[in-house]
Amino acid sequence: MATSNPSPGADREGILYCQVCGAANPDEREYCGRCHHKLLVVSGAWNEDDEAAFTGDPEEQISFDEHLLERISVLEEVVRRTTDTVRQLLGTLTKLEQKLLVNQTGVATLCDLLDAARVINREAWSELMESRLDAQLEALEQHERLAAVRERLVARHRGPEPQAFADLIEEADQALLRFDLEEALRALEAAHAQDPGNYELAFFLGETYFNSGDRRRALTYFERVLEVKEDHYESLVLSGVLHHESGAAERSMSLLRTAVERFPDAFLPTFSLGAIYASAGRLREAQRLLERAVALEPLPQALFLLGSCAYEQGRTTTAIRHLEAAVRLDPSFEEALELLALAALERRWSRKALNALRRAQRLRPEKLRYHELAQLAGDGEPDSADAEAAGWLSRAREAVAAGEMHLALSCFRRALVNDPENATLLLVYAMACLELGRAEDVPPVIDKLIALEPDERLKATAYATLIEALRAEGKLEEGNRVGRLLLAEGHTDFSRTLAYYEMACNLTELEDLDQALAYARSALDAAPEELRRLPLAALGRLHYKRRELPQAVDCLSRASELAPTARTLTYLGMALLASGQRDRAQSVLTRAHQLERRRSPLQDKVGECLRQGARLVQHL
Repeated sequence: MATSNPSPGADREGILYCQVCGAANPDEREYCGRCHHKLLVVSGAWNEDDEAAFTGDPEEQISFDEHLLERISVLEEVVRRTTDTVRQLLGTLTKLEQKLLVNQTGVATLCDLLDAARVINREAWSELMESRLDAQLEALEQHERLAAVRERLVARHRGPEPQAFADLIEEADQALLRFDLEEALRALEAAHAQDPGNYELAFFLGETYFNSGDRRRALTYFERVLEVKEDHYESLVLSGVLHHESGAAERSMSLLRTAVERFPDAFLPTFSLGAIYASAGRLREAQRLLERAVALEPLPQALFLLGSCAYEQGRTTTAIRHLEAAVRLDPSFEEALELLALAALERRWSRKALNALRRAQRLRPEKLRYHELAQLAGDGEPDSADAEAAGWLSRAREAVAAGEMHLALSCFRRALVNDPENATLLLVYAMACLELGRAEDVPPVIDKLIALEPDERLKATAYATLIEALRAEGKLEEGNRVGRLLLAEGHTDFSRTLAYYEMACNLTELEDLDQALAYARSALDAAPEELRRLPLAALGRLHYKRRELPQAVDCLSRASELAPTARTLTYLGMALLASGQRDRAQSVLTRAHQLERRRSPLQDKVGECLRQGARLVQHL
């Protein structure tokens, strides 16, 4: 830090000494003439001992106080410069935001003009834009991942042509910058063919395919990693989970046991192996592993599985303790609440069980699920004459069958790009959006479908899907408007049943129980045999809300006989419990729990743990 010496001696007046090199500078200078560092002034009383400060070693002669002042001044300058830089960045971001808004407005205006002139189809344009946006965002994410590991990939090359390998990595990088993920993957696969022992590259490819939903190819590359590096943590865990999904239980357990032995302090392999043991009925081994997992990372899913093991072994008090811990961490954990109710019933704690069930039902919105809506559509299995759309539809069906609705939604969207006026395809796409909680995406899809003038069954199912989406968004009155429209336009009992049923559900949410009861009875009067379960279930829920327990038990029992669902059976169990039929309620609720467990396989538990564990997300 530059030092100003006001006295003694005229020869020192007006002199500033540089804090870096010690050179003397006139006091009007801002930067040192020798080293060009900024000159900073520290004032202080002069004494003769300071004469040596700039004739000897400055580091040795400067006092401790002056040293602290120097550091503070430097920090002040750094903060000032940082503040200026941040201010400039904010200004630049504001300008970019304004330009983006102008560009977006221009594109929207151009789209309106082209749509009005019938040059383009607005819905097809929107679908194509969304599909490309998803692909570009995925490519950008992969580019960032590749940039992080690129140097390691090249450094690990052991093949005969290192330059050719590096060129392929560069080609993949450039392809990702062009948002061409498929071309990038082809280049990376070619690079891996040149250097099969490069486990870093094999893992990068496996992880990329895993994230994009192609589990089969992901598993192939994870296995190649393990051929070269048998203790690779992520590949051991992910291969184990993927083998379990594909039904190879022994191979799955073997891989996860290896992971647990090699990484005893890691949560994920311990939890995954415990979950697989639990699903296989090996409860004692599962309990031991899950207890270790909870000690490492007390996540709700791990506590839930630990509570499930205890419940299956008849240790209800222990089960209740673990399930209550899971619910404390995640108050919206419906499955844990329902199992907590069952465990409480085992202990004859009826009030505790009923409270847990009511909490679970409040968390679950009233809606038909994807498979229920698909059943309403009847023979509405989507098909397409376009070869590329048919390929995407085939992948979508496989994803639905595997319960991978996110992948199915992406496949449906890509099929629509090639076949945008396929009414059945539009309907199943809207159903998938609703299943994944994207209710806001449903109305424009249904509007486009209705404009195609489909047959009445497809049209009625489309309106029902739209009402379900509006109810999910809390737009109950608007949903009833659509219901009245369906009632006016429908000419069959099928349409009338759906209209009355959906409006009854909305009015139940609005607490207009008398009108809801009237609509539910009208739905039951009009219902063909295939739909009777819907108004019966609605009537049962209404009678339960009105505390008319015998009628609630009767309607819900009849609905469950026609088509047992977890939600209907749960309401039936609540009605039985409230009416004092504890043993029958326990039997019904156990059946509901079994149905719900089938709908929530092991991979969902592992996936939720991966999403919830902050330390574990980095592995995916």
